[in-house]
Amino acid sequence: MDMKFLMILILGVGFMFVFTAFQTMCNIEKTILYSISQEDENFKGEGYTSLAIIYLFFSLSNWLAPSFISFTGPRVAMVVGALTYTAFMITFMFPSTVLLYVGSAVLGLGASITWTGQGTYLARCSESSTISRNSGVFWALLQCSMFIGNLFVYYQFQDKTHIDKETRNLVIGVLTLIAILGIVFLAALRFMADNAEHDNELEQKHTGCGQAMYALKSAGQLFCTKKMLLLSLAFFYTGLELSFFSGVLGSAIGFTTKIAETPKEIVGLVGICIGAGEVFGGGLFGILGNKTTRYGRDPIVIAGYVMHMAAFFMTFINLPNNAPFEDTSEISYLDPPSAPIALICAFLLGLGDACFNTQIYSMLGGEYVNNAVGAFALFKFTQSVAAAISFFYSSHFGLYVQLGILVVTGTIGTIAFVIVEWSFKRQHREQEALEK
Repeated sequence: MDMKFLMILILGVGFMFVFTAFQTMCNIEKTILYSISQEDENFKGEGYTSLAIIYLFFSLSNWLAPSFISFTGPRVAMVVGALTYTAFMITFMFPSTVLLYVGSAVLGLGASITWTGQGTYLARCSESSTISRNSGVFWALLQCSMFIGNLFVYYQFQDKTHIDKETRNLVIGVLTLIAILGIVFLAALRFMADNAEHDNELEQKHTGCGQAMYALKSAGQLFCTKKMLLLSLAFFYTGLELSFFSGVLGSAIGFTTKIAETPKEIVGLVGICIGAGEVFGGGLFGILGNKTTRYGRDPIVIAGYVMHMAAFFMTFINLPNNAPFEDTSEISYLDPPSAPIALICAFLLGLGDACFNTQIYSMLGGEYVNNAVGAFALFKFTQSVAAAISFFYSSHFGLYVQLGILVVTGTIGTIAFVIVEWSFKRQHREQEALEK
């Protein structure tokens, strides 16, 4: 087996285990903290606020991630970042409002170097002919995390209306051990040399602080280009929809008491269905990587947009407006609310998310290979800013307003991505014509 592809597999498995812990916790955090607050009236920790802090610090520290990686390289950055995910999991064993929010901030800092390192390493292991395949394979492996953790949660939460301390600690303990296993895989990654042309200047002409400043300056210059500004609109939407399906949707379903006799157990199934969509999409685009390269990325992104719009409409008619906040017996247009429709929506959201993210990874790794560190840092910066904003307004806006925001930003982001993709296609055609 090709060594670079083997490293992609190890990278994917490492992230799969780390994010089995984190994505599962995102899905159940609101439910877990609600149970803790019922037992301890001094505990005031709020799930959406915790997630907002994570993505706020994630977004701010993304500007420093290229500088950090210029010192350490992507492998060390991913291991250090993954340790912060593990530390965050442990905070739930010692319920404290201050500890929860401090852990959230530390995780946000670690997430920036984790994801920028991942994007850089993926680009180093890929060529223009393999970037679509590698992006799809990595995404499919990563999203397998939605199966493992949420299936475990489904069985642990079964027939429970209140998540007791013993159940909470068991779930958190198991998820923490899984995150540590992921760190072991990330530590096993081999060094991969830069495959960029201009990045060599960063290594040869700059050392120490100069190298870090050069990386920061390059990211800033890239952000101000027309194409990157347009792509930022698509990045922004992926942050909003990420926060919706990872933090809001599961909670909204779990709080809708008329959707099932024990709605809390459906929260785990929601995560599984999201994961099924993500894995199916990532696997499909990994297999069809060559065709994606040939026909372009825009048809896949448009397909993802259509799936998301369908999911938003079905969520609108299925769940009540106040579902994201607390247990509610209210209904929307369907009486009673339908659990199968909710699970279909979860699958479509996962599949649509795979459409957007695999093609963004493909574009950044293929078209911005000479500044992959900066490109992936800007992607994660914009995405995490959007996620932070979303989690802040999730505590105040009803479900219907949130869905309206997603529809508008999804439309704008999709149009922006298509414009940039068409621009790259035209650029490649002109280059081919000159070479002939």
